[in-house]
Amino acid sequence: MNSQPTSREVLKLGVLISGGGSTLENLLAHLRDGRLRGAELRQVISSRGTVRGVELARAAGLPVTVIRRRDHADDGAFSAAITAVLAGAGVELALLAGFLCFWRIPARYAGRVLNIHPALLPRYGGRGFYGRHVHEAVLAAGETESGCTVHLADNQYDHGPIVAQARVPVRPDDTAETLAERVGIAERELYPQVIQQVADRGLAWLRTFR
Repeated sequence: MNSQPTSREVLKLGVLISGGGSTLENLLAHLRDGRLRGAELRQVISSRGTVRGVELARAAGLPVTVIRRRDHADDGAFSAAITAVLAGAGVELALLAGFLCFWRIPARYAGRVLNIHPALLPRYGGRGFYGRHVHEAVLAAGETESGCTVHLADNQYDHGPIVAQARVPVRPDDTAETLAERVGIAERELYPQVIQQVADRGLAWLRTFR
C-alpha cells in the first residue's frame, strides 16, 4: 500500500487551458474533496484572456498567466514564455486541459506533460481533431466504441506514449453532443486517476511508458 506523501513530496501541477476550463474545474473539485491526494495546483496558463477557465482559476485563488500566441514573434518565443512561467512556479507535471495552441515542449519537461484526448488514440487525433470535430469523425466512421486517452505529450499533435484509456459505447442514435457527454464523463474520471498514480508513484513512473 502506498504511504501518504509528506509535504515535501506533494506533486506540483500546472494546467494549460484555452476555453471554458471544464477539465480544470474537475481537477479542482477532486483536489478539494480529497479524491486527488498528494498534489497541488501551482499555476494556470491560458492562451486566451476572456474565457471562463480564467475566471474559474482566479475565483479559486490560483496564479493565472495569460500567454497569447499573437503577442509573440513566433512559436519558439511563445513556447519559451510558457516554459518560463511553469518553471518559475516550480511546476513538475504540466497538464494540457483543452489547450489549443502548440507548445514546443523543452527538454526539461520531456516526459512530464500529460494530455487528455476525447478519442481512443492513435485514431481520431492530430491537428484539427478537437472537441466536436473528434466526435463527428467517430460517428461518420460508424464506430461502435469511443472513449478518451491520457498520453504523454510530445512535439506532435495528440502523439506520444499512451498512459491510460477509458472506453464508452457509441449508440445508434448518438449525436456529437450525446457522444461528447458520455466521453466527458469518462474523461472526468480518468484524468484524475492518472494524476493520482503519478502522485503516488512519482514522476519516474511516467518514464515506463516511453
